Amino acid sequence: MTSQDRTSPPQQQYAERSYRSPAALVGGALLLLLGLWLGGDALLRGDVHTKLTALFALLLGVPLVVAFTLRPLVRAGEDRLTVRNPFRTITLPWGAVEDLRAAFSAEVFTSGGKYQLWAVPVSLRQRKKVSRQAARGSAPRPRFGLDADAGPVPRAMADQTLDELREIKERATHRESAQDEPVVRWSYEVLAPLVVGAVGLAVMVAL
Repeated sequence: MTSQDRTSPPQQQYAERSYRSPAALVGGALLLLLGLWLGGDALLRGDVHTKLTALFALLLGVPLVVAFTLRPLVRAGEDRLTVRNPFRTITLPWGAVEDLRAAFSAEVFTSGGKYQLWAVPVSLRQRKKVSRQAARGSAPRPRFGLDADAGPVPRAMADQTLDELREIKERATHRESAQDEPVVRWSYEVLAPLVVGAVGLAVMVAL
């Protein structure tokens, strides 16, 4: 081993980051508890028709709640961005990502199209609040005697998240290990019970 090999610094590694909506997680957990309570009561106390109806309703409702509240996730790794939406999981090597934007919803753009980031909700109300704070000069200031003008410009949560993702993309976009084609996979573990529940519930309602 040469002296150059011994003294060269190791390649810097970046920790994987995950983004989810806390409000969606809390709302989803509450909806699941309510649905399981009502459905469980019907399964225990109802007649055969009521029990079957409750069973198919749970098969339909639980996957829907999970899909739109608990499942959405954005994971930013060193070489790729993984987007887990209600019914699909999209794996995007950073080299395939062309842009990230947040207008009315957060979206990632590739040469083949765009994908919505369900786990990064855009709050227009929060943006207006931050804009009003900045205009009034009432944004949170640094403490402990630091210069009051040294604080960062306030940003809405979705905009902060996309800023971080853009920084990761800039670091990785030319890396050889970050070059590949996007991969889209349907979430059959969510779709299968949902379809069974929908068909079964339609049959029970028609009886």
